[in-house]
Amino acid sequence: MRVIPLLTAAVVTAGLYYAVIERDTLLSFARGEDSTDTTAAAASDGATAEAATAAGDTAAASTAATPTTTDGNNTSVGVVALRSSARGIDSAVVLRGQTQAIRQVEVRAETTSTVLSEPLRKGAQVKAGDLLCKLDPGTRPSTLLEAKARLREAKIRIPEGQARLDEARARLKEAQINLTAAAKLSEGGFASETRLAAAQAAERSAVAGVATAETGLETAGAGIEAASAQVAASEKELSRLDILAPFDGLLESDTAELGSLMQPGSLCATVIQLETIKLVGYVPEAEVNRVTIGAMARAELANGRLTAGKVTFISRSADPTTRTFEVEITVPNPDLAIRDGQTADIVISAEGSKAHYLPQSSLTLNNDGQLGVRVVNTDQTVGFYPVSLLRDEANGVWVGGLPEQADVIVVGQDFVVAGVTVAPTYQEVSQ
Repeated sequence: MRVIPLLTAAVVTAGLYYAVIERDTLLSFARGEDSTDTTAAAASDGATAEAATAAGDTAAASTAATPTTTDGNNTSVGVVALRSSARGIDSAVVLRGQTQAIRQVEVRAETTSTVLSEPLRKGAQVKAGDLLCKLDPGTRPSTLLEAKARLREAKIRIPEGQARLDEARARLKEAQINLTAAAKLSEGGFASETRLAAAQAAERSAVAGVATAETGLETAGAGIEAASAQVAASEKELSRLDILAPFDGLLESDTAELGSLMQPGSLCATVIQLETIKLVGYVPEAEVNRVTIGAMARAELANGRLTAGKVTFISRSADPTTRTFEVEITVPNPDLAIRDGQTADIVISAEGSKAHYLPQSSLTLNNDGQLGVRVVNTDQTVGFYPVSLLRDEANGVWVGGLPEQADVIVVGQDFVVAGVTVAPTYQEVSQ
């Protein structure tokens, strides 16, 4: 019973031998050919294959992957090239920032008192001068009346002081006349020395009276100024009882609740203005000189909304941590659709440059690892140009570093190297 499996194994082994090792002989036998001719042909084919393998030429392998044309003894590689012309584009500065209200202020109390007014709720629209918080006046009106009374009293003292000064000056004039007369009489021997001394004393007393009257008049003037200052302070204190909106805007918080005790610095409300809004971003120091005041800018917010405006501020001082410069762009927001604090991708227009718009697939690397494109030279050979990426779009890229006109290889560029002769097929650039 064990002989049959052994025979079967021998037959299968022989069949596999002829099917694998002696395949060519078996096929020639099946076709009725001479086995000697078949063996010679096989040997010839093997030698040819070994020669091709030993050559190991990368260009030959590349040519096998690309259509070729033959002209005499010269072989050209078939490629597809794009006739491209340089066009002007804006070289934009791209940065990320956020929106900010053009104005935002926390309106705070400047005096101590309790709130008498009903609160306004956040989100309410207010106009400049609208009442936000009204405070209890307390005794402040009485203090103002007292200050005004003192001012009137001080003003009354002015005429009295002026009358005293005029009287003192008249006495001085009289004393001077008497002194002159006494001096002349004394010189002629008609008056005693005692009378002359008395006249001199009266004159000095009159001078002192004039000085006293002038001092009194000045004191009355100072009293008027002090009373006026007290009146102004009392009126200012009363004006602090009405806390008003500084500009048109929206309430970002409720106003202070009825009955709340307000101290100097206590928050009444927060008002923001959004009819015009700012986009604030930070530009690297390497690109800050490309941004100018008045440059057009556009932005896309996180919710997909697009907006545009102009650059209105460029910081002259860099952030000490990030070494970036603050840039502000003012944009209109009449419908208040843009909120304060939204993230924005900002693009600022800068000085334009010439560039070629090419398919992304046309980019390749040379043996040194440089990014560039391969082009067809005027003598139908391949050339390589390093390029710089200026902008990336959905359907292609804008690159710089190429001549004004260039035939860029877009199909087969990875199968040729610089100096190889090609047979290009051209296609026009899509606008």
